[in-house]
Formats: sequence, structure tokens, C-alpha cells
Amino acid sequence: MTKKIATREAYGNALAEFGEQYPNIVVLDADLSQSTKTNTFKKKFPERFFNMGISEADLMATAAGLALSGKIAFASTFAIFAAGRGFEQVRNSIAYTRANVKIGATHAGITVGEDGGSHQAVEDISLMRSLPNMVVINPADAVEARAAVKAAIEHDGPVYMRFGRLAVPVFFDEATYKFQLGKGAVIEEGTDVSIIATGMMVSSAVEAREILAKEGISARVINIHTIKPIDKDIIVQAASETKAIVTVEEHSIIGGLGSAVAEVLVENYPAPMKRIGLMDKFGQSGKPDELLKLYGLTPEDIASETKALLDRI
Repeated sequence: MTKKIATREAYGNALAEFGEQYPNIVVLDADLSQSTKTNTFKKKFPERFFNMGISEADLMATAAGLALSGKIAFASTFAIFAAGRGFEQVRNSIAYTRANVKIGATHAGITVGEDGGSHQAVEDISLMRSLPNMVVINPADAVEARAAVKAAIEHDGPVYMRFGRLAVPVFFDEATYKFQLGKGAVIEEGTDVSIIATGMMVSSAVEAREILAKEGISARVINIHTIKPIDKDIIVQAASETKAIVTVEEHSIIGGLGSAVAEVLVENYPAPMKRIGLMDKFGQSGKPDELLKLYGLTPEDIASETKALLDRI
């Protein structure tokens, strides 16, 4: 059975691990350290941890100040609060100044589950992608989440990292996995269609590929962990070598991965395309698996939509 770990767990463990190697790392949270898993760092380095209370504007502005004073500042809270409540401070205090702040945004997407639409960030990638100087990373599993934290530390400037609450399959091997900021990776080869996925949808795309294979369709699966800067070369290559492009994300189809890929294609290599994600809707309360089914984000849905696209061209 495939091991499952939430990417937020990997984030917390990575902070505690790299905190030893990088003594200038400080971690700030908005009274959610148990949920964001920054409490792992807090227990190990209490003098370098700051609970800002339920005040996301203060969280982001203080993180900016610490970063501009020479620290590597990790600011953590739920994605809905990091991208929503703290947006002005993220824009003006972090992105505008190129402050060395790493935003650890947990509980992203509809798989937050019963917390409902008010807490399910489905527009955060869009908001963060729109900001100059901001790098946007959405890791697929726990191994990639750890690697993303390391890459964020080594990058000089603002980074937005998106993590989930739900435990998801671990399919990368930590001993051999290599993470390169701004570079996508082909997970599975294919010749008929390319499925480009991000975050927890990568494992679903791999499952969809297996369903399609039974129907004689060869699907390439590409993991885009860095949505900004996006890997244009891998997208154009996929469009030139397969008949169509399908994007999959646990996010609105507006402004996220699908939009980013469409922008690359329309300017460089126009190709038939289908975006799979939330269709301009808010989330709602429910069990994660039920919500994924409701919003058409299961492997079966991905396979069905991919086949329908191929049938049209």
C-alpha cells in the first residue's frame, strides 16, 4: 500500500530539519502552529519562533521586517488567510521590496473538507502568481514538499509555497529525487496526449493515465511544481509531441496552472487544450473524497475529460 503523508506535515518537518543548517531561519505563525505544523520548529527552536496571533497583516509585515534585517523568514498560516487577509502586506511589504520571505500556506484547496468554502483557498495561486518577484510552488507529495522548502531557502526573494491538509500518496523517492526551481518533470511518457498537473493532482493524473492506457490511449504526465516561473520548454515540447494538452489542478481554472499553461501555448505553440479544476465556483463543506468527486477532480473524471478532448480533435 502506498504511504500517505500530508504536505503540511513535510513542511513542518523540513523547517525543523533545515533550521539546524540555517541559523538565520526564523518562523512566524498566526496562532495556527499546530495545524500548519510549524510547532515542530517551535519545539526545537523556541527563540526563533514568533506567534503573531490572529493577525495576518502583522504576520506578513513583521516577516518582511525580519527578512530585510537579514533573516530568512517563513510566514505560515492557512492559504485562505495568507493570500487573502494578508494580500496587501504580501504585495507591498514582501513582493514590492523583494524581501526574503517564504510564505508557507497550508490547508489549500477543497480538500480542507468540512471547513467549507470560506476556508478553501481556490484562488491563491492566481493571486500570488500575479505579483511581481513572487515565486509560486505547489508540491505534489511529501518528498517534493521537503525539496521545495530547501529550494525556497536557497532562493533569494519571496516564495509562496502551497501545502495541503489531506494525506496524499508519496510517490517520489527521496534518495533520488531532484528538485529544480522553475523546471517541470515528465513523470510518465506518452504520445497521444499530455496531462500537466500540479500538487496533489499529480498522483491523480498518473492514475488517470492508467485508465486511459486500458482504452489504448497513451498519456504523458508532467508535474509542474513551480507555477511561477513556469517551465515553458516542457510545455511547448509536450504540445509539439502529443495531440493535446490537459491541465489538472485543485484550484480555480481561472488564474492558476491552466491559465499559466494556456498563456505559454497561445504565445508559442497553440494546441487543443482542456483545463480541469474548479469551474469558477467556491468550494463547500464535505469530506475531501466526496468534494473531489463533486468537482470532477477524480482520476476517472480526468480520464473521461481527456478522452472527450481527443474525440473532438
